[in-house]
Amino acid sequence: MNEVVDRGVQVSPGARKKRAAVRLVLLAMAVAVCTFVVGHRGRAEATAAPAPAPVPVVVGPVASRELPIWLSGVGSVHPLNVVNVKVRVDGQLKRVVFTEGQEVHAGDLLAQIDPRPFQAQLKQAEANLARDEAQLANARVDLARFTRLASMGASPGQNVDTLKAQVASLEATVQADHAVIDTARLQLEFTNVTSPINGRVGLRQVDPGSIVHASDPNGLVTVTQMQPISVLFSLPQDDLADILAASSQGKLTVAAQTRDGTRGLAQGELVFVDSQVDPANGQVRLKAAFANDDRSLWPGEFVTARLLLRTDRNATVVPARAVQRSQSGTFVYALKPDQTVEVRSVKTGPTVDGFTALLSGVTPGELVVFDGQSRLVPGAKVDAKQAPTATATAELGVSR
Repeated sequence: MNEVVDRGVQVSPGARKKRAAVRLVLLAMAVAVCTFVVGHRGRAEATAAPAPAPVPVVVGPVASRELPIWLSGVGSVHPLNVVNVKVRVDGQLKRVVFTEGQEVHAGDLLAQIDPRPFQAQLKQAEANLARDEAQLANARVDLARFTRLASMGASPGQNVDTLKAQVASLEATVQADHAVIDTARLQLEFTNVTSPINGRVGLRQVDPGSIVHASDPNGLVTVTQMQPISVLFSLPQDDLADILAASSQGKLTVAAQTRDGTRGLAQGELVFVDSQVDPANGQVRLKAAFANDDRSLWPGEFVTARLLLRTDRNATVVPARAVQRSQSGTFVYALKPDQTVEVRSVKTGPTVDGFTALLSGVTPGELVVFDGQSRLVPGAKVDAKQAPTATATAELGVSR
């Protein structure tokens, strides 16, 4: 009963205990070997792992320069004068002497109405004047004769009084004849239609041979003054105090650009600030005048108007793309001498055509990261390349 059968072989209890002990020893040895192998492999892998590669970035210096501050708004070009040229007398349009789109000066002939009826009226008025002047001369002679006779008692005084009244009446008639002649001459002059201003003529509205009237609603042509010219634009009411304060120091410069702001057109000066703010949108209207010698501004054109409010001297600036934002505020990555980066919290000012003014946090001359921030963390090693000089020193022109 003290024997145990193992696979058909009888094993004593003592032998069974020895086997169990051997198995435990072998198991322990196997665990030790595995632990050694795994640990050695981990150390080998850790030893072989390369250090993280530096992050490639583009860096550039913080600059100090003049920073012009502009206020931008959408505006439209308005001519100072636009005249719809109409006829002043009725008649047949004999000829048109302008070409559509032509530049004209004040007094230049544009068209002519048939003058013959008005020439006849003038001749008739001149004939009436000659007749009445002859009658007046005769009446004056009679008055002088009867006045002498009355002084000698050879003629009653009533005849003198009658002749005096006749002379006065004829003098009035002659004055009326002069007025009729002046009117006839003026009407004849009106048959020549001239430009009232310097400008550019538009489309012809009436063809030669047509009968035209002074009461016609449409004129012959429109003449638009092209130079000087004005731009009307609007800015938020919040900027009004700054604009008034700046304009009190002198004339403010206004630059006109294409509607998309990609190309400059002309430069002028502010001439008018509206006396009230539009309550519908909180905007105030302004007007700028431009010489427009090169015709770069066209009536009715939409433009971007930029008002130069002031120029900040020695402003500290970096490219706008260098400024990053987080929940805690704005910051930049500053490059340290050991080619690692650190986070600098900054306070920003106006943004100027791709450049941002920094009011605190950095000083001119320090290197900051312009591009490549997406892979950066504080203390990261970087492979820094200098930004092109043209990018770092680009000329500023601003908007706010």
